[in-house]
Amino acid sequence: MSEQARRTCSSIDRLPEDVRVQLDQKLANPANSFIELSVWLKEQGFEISKSAVGRYSQRTKKTAERVIDTLQRTKAIAAAVEAHPELDYTRAASMVMMDGLMRRVSSAEEEFEEMPLDKAGRLIASLSRNATYEKRTQADLKKKAELAFGQLEEKMLETVKGSPELARRMRDLLIDARQMILAEE
Repeated sequence: MSEQARRTCSSIDRLPEDVRVQLDQKLANPANSFIELSVWLKEQGFEISKSAVGRYSQRTKKTAERVIDTLQRTKAIAAAVEAHPELDYTRAASMVMMDGLMRRVSSAEEEFEEMPLDKAGRLIASLSRNATYEKRTQADLKKKAELAFGQLEEKMLETVKGSPELARRMRDLLIDARQMILAEE
């Protein structure tokens, strides 16, 4: 595969913007056939085959589907973050991105050919590093929380030395708080 990504530049892509916009509108109407659109383009002064119109239609449809899919995923992430503010949205976004990459890698369709294999591999490796970093960060936070709870427990027990009952109750409260906080991580 060449160093540069292949770009499709069809005869329709070279049409004037206003003609291409009109063609897109006509393509949106299923009543128009590719033959009719080819004839219409010829009437406009452009010699474009029905096959070229068909390929352009498929390409724009795929692009539109990808945009719609991305918007739906983004809305789902936004809704989840809005409903659950404590949710780690970077993890959710990484999961969505990993899902998209894995679908692209696992499919042997034309779309896969658009992305060089080394780039897909680098993106997957990057996401894996992010997951590893996230786990390491969580482990560090857990260690720091354990240390903080240990120090807090020492200070509290020192403060309530004279009352064994109060010391026991404080220790129980600390154990409960520790379990609640560390269970969330």
